Amino acid sequence: MESSHVVHPIPALYDDSSCILILGSFPSVKSRESRFFYGHPQNRYWRVLAAITEDEVPATVDEKRAFLLRHHIAAWDVIGSCEITGSSDSSIRNAVPNDLTPILVAANIRQIFTNGKTADRMYRKYCEKQTGRNAVCLPSTSPANAAWSLDRLIDEWKRTIEPFL
Repeated sequence: MESSHVVHPIPALYDDSSCILILGSFPSVKSRESRFFYGHPQNRYWRVLAAITEDEVPATVDEKRAFLLRHHIAAWDVIGSCEITGSSDSSIRNAVPNDLTPILVAANIRQIFTNGKTADRMYRKYCEKQTGRNAVCLPSTSPANAAWSLDRLIDEWKRTIEPFL
């Protein structure tokens, strides 16, 4: 598979009541196709958040948007454009970060979280100086993170995020 230059096709999701911001690295092929975050059915993001909030797992893009806003969660990705092969975070080259300022100005974000080590590393490299804010790294919800079971992810995300919701 060949790498290609891809511009992030999904706008940030937030409103003035958002209190946490969860950042991924860059959307997967499935997410780019669905034009919304965590579009791959094997990604555990939606199941983890539904368990933490004791809510139903959203199925459609509209349900996912409403779910995040209802629970005061802002969502976006660190990278705005890059060279990437498929969905492989490890293949990301020539990354250009997203500007997080509009979210941080409009919403009362109490804490920034990164979904996985790649998002965390990229946040520290490209965004931390600009925002002046530390991010807390959560274990990745990607199916590639097989070392973490769904139950273990839920426990860790809940322990880390719940104080800010």
